[in-house]
Amino acid sequence: MGTSTGTSMQFSWQRYRSDLLPPGVCNLLNPSTIYSNNEISLDSIGVYGFDYDYTLALYSPALHSCIYNTARDILVEQYKYPKGILKYEYWPNFAVRGLHYDIGLLMKIDAFHYIQLGTVYRGLKPVPDDEVLEMYDGTHHIPLHQASGFYGKGPAIKQFMDIFSLPEMTLLAVANDFFISNDIDYDPIHLYKDVTDAIRDVHIKGFMYKWIMQDLEKYILRGDETYAVLHRLVQNGKKLFLITNSPFSFVNKGMRYMVGKDWRDFFDVVIVQADKPHFFNDCVKPFRRLDSNGDLQWDKINKLEKGQVYKQGNLFDFLRLTGWRGSKVLYFGDHLYSDLADLMLRHGWRTGAIVPELETETKIVNTEQYSQALTWLQALTGLLERMQMFRDPESQQVLQDWVKERQELRALTKNLFNPQFGSIFRTCHNPTYFSRRLCRFSDVYMASLSCLLNYDLNYTFYPRRTPLQHEAPLWMDQLCTGCMKTPFLEEMAHIR
Repeated sequence: MGTSTGTSMQFSWQRYRSDLLPPGVCNLLNPSTIYSNNEISLDSIGVYGFDYDYTLALYSPALHSCIYNTARDILVEQYKYPKGILKYEYWPNFAVRGLHYDIGLLMKIDAFHYIQLGTVYRGLKPVPDDEVLEMYDGTHHIPLHQASGFYGKGPAIKQFMDIFSLPEMTLLAVANDFFISNDIDYDPIHLYKDVTDAIRDVHIKGFMYKWIMQDLEKYILRGDETYAVLHRLVQNGKKLFLITNSPFSFVNKGMRYMVGKDWRDFFDVVIVQADKPHFFNDCVKPFRRLDSNGDLQWDKINKLEKGQVYKQGNLFDFLRLTGWRGSKVLYFGDHLYSDLADLMLRHGWRTGAIVPELETETKIVNTEQYSQALTWLQALTGLLERMQMFRDPESQQVLQDWVKERQELRALTKNLFNPQFGSIFRTCHNPTYFSRRLCRFSDVYMASLSCLLNYDLNYTFYPRRTPLQHEAPLWMDQLCTGCMKTPFLEEMAHIR
């Protein structure tokens, strides 16, 4: 098989790297693409529903710093944590969405419930792989009953699915790191509860609402695109509704900023403080109407009227009063569990997931560095698979070199997305736990609602027919790493 030194492998890489990718294969993915998990025709959708936070309203990353700083101060001032924690500033790119927290440990888990080694952190420091294996009884598998509660909460492990959870994960890591670094004895279970309560206080006591309402221009992004989406849907005769957990005063101020003072004219039904996900799966709370001042009224709700604002309620009454059932309804939200899971599995609505991280990750996937590294990684994997039966010493040495290079390429591609945890969609070659839920609970997913502006409202989204392991890749979009199918309509760009 020839020489097998690291130099020869490097020579092979340099010699063939220019031939690894077809011309123009990079930059084929457009960040404004809508991706389909399930075939869905917009022509059949008559009713569009929306969450508010991170769906109609996208927020600046500066908001996460405010949440982190305020919760950190609550820990010190109200929960009497050591003042040394105040020295830790917010680390914007430490965590990614979809991570799991096993008391004291933050980690990324794949779709098969395996921990991705190299992504386990105690505090702000990585835990060595051998220590991880020792802690989990010689394996890096998380049992189903621990990790797989319907809303991401097992008896011992929690999954962070909310975009607002990024500062919470960072504060958990920081607080753990402080106690460990200073050799202070503490109970990580108490720490987890205190951090969770501090973050909850930021939301419940209205700090976040106050910051945003005081500086809408700083915190709300791309409001003009939200207006364009709503205007286009209404102009095409679609019914619109809003179901959000946020209070009316907050939603009203944000929507007036993005859409205008008559924003309610776009919506046939507006529901605030809905208490999702309970709104979708119980029938206990009735609807209550708010007057023009936002005060609760006492009249019984027998119909949901356009121009009115309702609080609480439940989906069963919503379906009875509107008749909006089944696959003619498409609801958009950012939280896979609280917004989409019940609607998809129990009520048969079509669902659209808003995943802002797609914009950044798509740009990374489009880089030449990532495309070349991934293509070479796939080539190495194929070589290992075919050559592993050769048992002579020289072949075995080559195989060991290839295994090492494959590990280095895996680390390289992971670090391009996030040095600690990598992409939110993949753990090396497997989908993440987050990705599996994304595919299960959403018909389509996209970086923002504005992606709708690039498609005709009669457009049909077809999921890519990805070959099963026993099927041959017979289509071009599978032969070229999945980059070739980009249903972005350039001719629709003038709408934006």
